Amino acid sequence: MLKRACLALTVLAGAFLMVLSPAPAHAMADSWAEWAPVSGTSNDYSTTMTQRSPGFPQAQMASDSRANVALPSGASTFLDTSTPPGAKYGTSRGSAYINLRPKADSPSGPSTTTYAFENPTPDTGWAFVLGDIDSDQVQILATDENGDPVPAAEIASWFQGSFNYAGGTDQPTWNPATSTLTGNPTATDTNGASGWYEPDIRITSLSFVFTRRAGFPIYQTWFVSRARPIGGTVTDVSTSGSCPVEESVLTLVSPYGETLATTSPAADGTYSFGDFATQDGYTVRLTRPEGCATVGQSEAAVSNRGNDDDPASRADFEVRQVIPQAISGTVRDSVGAPVPGATVTLTRPDGTTATTTTSVDGSYLFDDNATGTGYSVNLTVPGGYTAGPDGTTRSDITITDSPVTDQDFVVNQLASVSGTVTGGGDGLGGVQVRLVPAGGGDPITTVTDGDGNYLLDGVPPGDYTAEIDAPEGYSGATTRPVTVGASDVTGVDFDLTRPGTIAGQVTDASSGDPVAGVTLTVDGPDGPVSVITNDAGAYLLEDLPPGDYTITVTAPDGMRVVGDTTRTVTITSAGEIRGGQDFRVEAVASPSPTPTPTPDPTPTPEPTPDPTDLPTPGGDENPPTAPNPGPPTEISPQSSLPETGGPSWVFAALGVSLMLAGTVLTVTARRRTRSHG
Repeated sequence: MLKRACLALTVLAGAFLMVLSPAPAHAMADSWAEWAPVSGTSNDYSTTMTQRSPGFPQAQMASDSRANVALPSGASTFLDTSTPPGAKYGTSRGSAYINLRPKADSPSGPSTTTYAFENPTPDTGWAFVLGDIDSDQVQILATDENGDPVPAAEIASWFQGSFNYAGGTDQPTWNPATSTLTGNPTATDTNGASGWYEPDIRITSLSFVFTRRAGFPIYQTWFVSRARPIGGTVTDVSTSGSCPVEESVLTLVSPYGETLATTSPAADGTYSFGDFATQDGYTVRLTRPEGCATVGQSEAAVSNRGNDDDPASRADFEVRQVIPQAISGTVRDSVGAPVPGATVTLTRPDGTTATTTTSVDGSYLFDDNATGTGYSVNLTVPGGYTAGPDGTTRSDITITDSPVTDQDFVVNQLASVSGTVTGGGDGLGGVQVRLVPAGGGDPITTVTDGDGNYLLDGVPPGDYTAEIDAPEGYSGATTRPVTVGASDVTGVDFDLTRPGTIAGQVTDASSGDPVAGVTLTVDGPDGPVSVITNDAGAYLLEDLPPGDYTITVTAPDGMRVVGDTTRTVTITSAGEIRGGQDFRVEAVASPSPTPTPTPDPTPTPEPTPDPTDLPTPGGDENPPTAPNPGPPTEISPQSSLPETGGPSWVFAALGVSLMLAGTVLTVTARRRTRSHG
């Protein structure tokens, strides 16, 4: 009820202010947006918002607002000329606006409403207004012409101020750090608190995140845009003044290539397309009358950002009647497409010159030329092209009683060469790429980006060699032939590989100790190679190309291989090794030798008893001392016993035995005597 009462007061105040307020002091055509009917249901609404300024891109709106989204007509609630946006753009009375709500009536249920523009908007001359922001808040988000998020600092510059269209004192507060417009501190439901904005960059989308703070809030959105005229003059500069300029046709093209309008001049050559959204980038194209030629430009870029009389918003052209003594031709590219806007210069025999540009169909014409010889025509090659095989000059032209035609030029459109440099399947960044002309000349160079991609722009047609500097540790083909024509050349790729290494160790299976001197044979794409383990049992082969390798180990003498004697490993294009490379060997046990028979030992002879130790017969304790035998008798070798034919040691042994036997018998006899006594 409170809001309805306030709304009634607003209408009365607005009507009163309309009577008192003067008309806005501007001559521009300013219009508030119009809306298509809203479709959808709660939390899923859509419509189309169209700015009335021609050339302003249409926007598709989508919102997850809860129910009761509406488009009031603007008859009772509007922005009059006492409000800042109304003072600049005129009253919005009678122009619809949209009412939106949160997704749910709770602080945790904000709604998001997004306006997606079919092309980037102008960067000036339009505004939007957020109204009735009191017990709620709205955050503003946007994306720029490239689709990137617009920083809060940029959105902050759009804010033009807050006001109250109902004449009250309540106004929202703008937080530039968060791009948020917030109602009064107590979240009291009032009426008319608003803020307005003028974007100063081209944007592709605009979003409002609306959050309830208290009550059952609703907010309003208006859009408005400004338009200014685009026009000019078509002038007949023929000496006879007989070119019908009113038969010219002029076409207005948007910054995004859309045809917006066509018109023809009045008899005095003036023309106007009317008012269009204020922005740079419009193009006006002239189609000359039949039998006339364009002098100078046939199309022009215009901007209507300034005032109505801004020269930048005018596109003026000159035409002239074609007379028989004319020189004409065309400029086309190597595939036959016309090249408009190319500059062509005529040099007359007296040294004077005239300059024109090719029209949309690539044609040019110089008329009003006296008969004679020594004319020449020179083409200035436009950007993005290079001279064709026939050059850029036509000389020794003679004019008689008929026009000189077919002074044509062919230019080659510059192309691009692109590709990727990879190593082991991954892109290699920072690799220098050169495109070297086959006939000599300076190469065109660049370096790959972080993903290994490269692009060489501005390449004239011809034969080239693309070459790269392989990074350290990589190998493979580093040159490729390239033929450049009228079209871009893609897929000039280089796939490098990283050489691999096969290394391993041979150890003793029992002790784990390294085994030196073991021969291993490695057979791969380049054939077999042998290697011998060092003192650490290790072996190593480096700089091997990708492929499969077979490693065979040969056990040294006296040893055998434990496990597989052969292994297969793979070196990938990235230089990675897959497969085991170590081997084990062990000593082969020797067979036990046949034992040698041990001879029976010779028995040790009993020692011969000393006769003095023998007991005396009769049992005497002290046997009589033997008489001194005197000095031994010396026996000469000649007096020894003669040989009997047997070994002498046999006889010696026999003698000892007899002596022992005699001794035993004597002892026995004595013992018997004692026993009988």
